[in-house]
Amino acid sequence: MAEEIRDLIEKINQDGIRAAEEKGRQIEAAAQEQAGEILDRARHETEGMLSAAREKIRREEENEKTVLAQAGRDLLLSLRNEIGAMLGRIVEGEVRATLTPEALATLLSDVIRRESAGEGGDIAVYLKKEDLERLEAHFLQRLREETKKQIVLMPADGISGGFIISYDGGKSCFDYTDRALAAYLGARLRPELDRILKGAAKD
Repeated sequence: MAEEIRDLIEKINQDGIRAAEEKGRQIEAAAQEQAGEILDRARHETEGMLSAAREKIRREEENEKTVLAQAGRDLLLSLRNEIGAMLGRIVEGEVRATLTPEALATLLSDVIRRESAGEGGDIAVYLKKEDLERLEAHFLQRLREETKKQIVLMPADGISGGFIISYDGGKSCFDYTDRALAAYLGARLRPELDRILKGAAKD
């Protein structure tokens, strides 16, 4: 009887061990399967995050390039405007320095002879007070004799150099002031300046 009990206990133990081993294998297989799913999910999420990060970096690089290109264009435009303004100031200063009373007398004589053919009446010339006084003192009589015209000199506060001339009592005028002449010369020089600046920008 004791022998049968021992056999029975041994059989129960062996069955229990086998069941436990089987259960362990099932648990291990389930754990491996779950771990694989977790790894796949993590890998997928990581790839998505990396792809999003790459796309963000690409967009930021494009934005930086756009911003840098715009900044470069703004800088070039600002520089071009500043150089243009500087050129205008230089030309205006040079024109003003060139328009001495002697040069004004010569220019007035040429303009009046060329433009007043057939015009009757007084010719009004507006200029700054200092130039008016010098022309009256030294050149007015000569101008009248050379042009065979009655020339009236009139002071104008807004003129810093050069003159404005009218052949019809002020109804219409021709502007030969330093500013007008500088603007004309600047317009002639600006295409060459733009060409130089464009060439410098390419280098």
